Amino acid sequence: MGAQLVNPGYTKAVAITKSDTVNFDGSTDATNPTTAIGKADAIFVGGAGIVVLVLPDHSLVNFTCVAGELLPVNAIRVNSTTTTATLLVALYQN
Repeated sequence: MGAQLVNPGYTKAVAITKSDTVNFDGSTDATNPTTAIGKADAIFVGGAGIVVLVLPDHSLVNFTCVAGELLPVNAIRVNSTTTTATLLVALYQN
């Protein structure tokens, strides 16, 4: 039996505007991590497709998602290039 994820409960949800340069907190500095306020605790995917996430260390990871999927991963940005999923929402615990 696989590990089960526990939904920690989210207190804030913000619609994501996909961008190749602007992080969730509005910063564009590629050499420094974004502030904690901008780092999402999870991403909700409303419409199926590929999601290209930028992690706090500025590495990229691609996910192929189904509609309604929750990605429990810290991210600072969703790149617009190659991302085909829609209705993306950043979720925050605090």
